[in-house]
Amino acid sequence: MSISRQFIRFAAVGASGTAVQYSILYIGTAMFGIRVAAAASGVGYMCGSVVNYLLNYFFTFESGKSHAEAATKYFSLLAVGFCINTGLMALLVHQLDWNKWIAQFFTTGIGLIYNFLGSRFWAFKEAPNSN
Repeated sequence: MSISRQFIRFAAVGASGTAVQYSILYIGTAMFGIRVAAAASGVGYMCGSVVNYLLNYFFTFESGKSHAEAATKYFSLLAVGFCINTGLMALLVHQLDWNKWIAQFFTTGIGLIYNFLGSRFWAFKEAPNSN
């Protein structure tokens, strides 16, 4: 499958995880105020990542790897992505006083590129045939 087609699938799958993340960001800040924007975004990121793993495994990358290997790599990749997401949200919202939605949109774009490249070239990459 071409990289552009795979990226489109990845982005479409990512929209579902993003919807989960943004919903939790909204609920968290509506209930507890802006002071929890980074934490709410982080919790949303974790919840959305489970949805994204399953859809990416079966639909985007049609992986033949065991779940033990693919999930370990994928969630290791996302652990770094979580730090990027939460760190950027803390910086942009709490230090630089950006609007939480503008900050989250910007952060999501960076995460999309990082997660796609890591997923394609590491987490779901099939081992070369040894024939």
